[in-house]
Amino acid sequence: MTPNKRLTLVSGRSNPDLARDIAKLLGCELGQVTIKTFANGETYCRYEESIRGADMFIVQTASIPVDQHLMELLIMINAAKLASAKRITAVIPWYFYVRQDKKSRPREPITAKLVADLLQTAGADRVLTMDLHAGQVQGFFEIPVDHMTAVPMFAQYIRDLNLGEGLAAVSPDTGRAKLASKFAEMIGGDLVILNKVRPAHNEAKVTTVIGDVEGKVAVMTDDVVDTAGTLVAGATALKEAGAVRVYACATHGLFNGPALERIAASQIDKLVVTDTVPIDLLAKPDNVEVLSVAGILAETIHNVFSDDSVSAIFAGENQLF
Repeated sequence: MTPNKRLTLVSGRSNPDLARDIAKLLGCELGQVTIKTFANGETYCRYEESIRGADMFIVQTASIPVDQHLMELLIMINAAKLASAKRITAVIPWYFYVRQDKKSRPREPITAKLVADLLQTAGADRVLTMDLHAGQVQGFFEIPVDHMTAVPMFAQYIRDLNLGEGLAAVSPDTGRAKLASKFAEMIGGDLVILNKVRPAHNEAKVTTVIGDVEGKVAVMTDDVVDTAGTLVAGATALKEAGAVRVYACATHGLFNGPALERIAASQIDKLVVTDTVPIDLLAKPDNVEVLSVAGILAETIHNVFSDDSVSAIFAGENQLF
């Protein structure tokens, strides 16, 4: 007799609300797992029910404290492997250390590759993630990586606004021009590129606006908002170049340091982010809106579990690099 496949969805402590939303959309309960931190700072994990032969999906994102949540994910994967789970998929909406993907200067690490090695050593069979900072991170793995994107959801959001005026899809730097070009096609706008320099970490200065935004609604797209220096500087440059309104879309709203204060006082009319990392809805300013990626992740998990196509969810448009 062939045993039935069994989907088990569990959550770490990084973003339990998102995991609960995914479980609700999948029509299942979150698996029971005990996770606690000992007095000496070590993490403990135990699954409270049998997961032998289960198709495991472990939801954990790179929210603060990042290192603790990474170690927690590795321990959860290892516990599932030792408990004879049939397949283990790490669902990482915001990938750990994704921006340390290359050596920009001598004697630097490539930490995104180190994380990939750790996940595979712990026992992960598959990784499911969203809007990677750079496409080469997929090549750091010897196991399958499913890459989701919120870009079509953002494009639909902009189209639903019926802005009417001419639109301009704005790349915050030359490195993301290809993605902005695809976004321009999705919203029916022109492509504009900002030339940006970084005097120091988490500082940004826009030197040139390449393209015409005079009298248009500018829509910036990026993968992450950290301290919001790039977005705020870009919005100011776009308004000075004649843009009538400035919208911005970014998948990962980290909002570290003075980010929320900067955004509240900026030229940005509306910033749209997702819940790949937890966002305090009470602390966010009025010009920030949060969309949920639970639907995208739930549909992807369902298709992986059912051995159906994942790229079909996005009509093949989930490789945006």
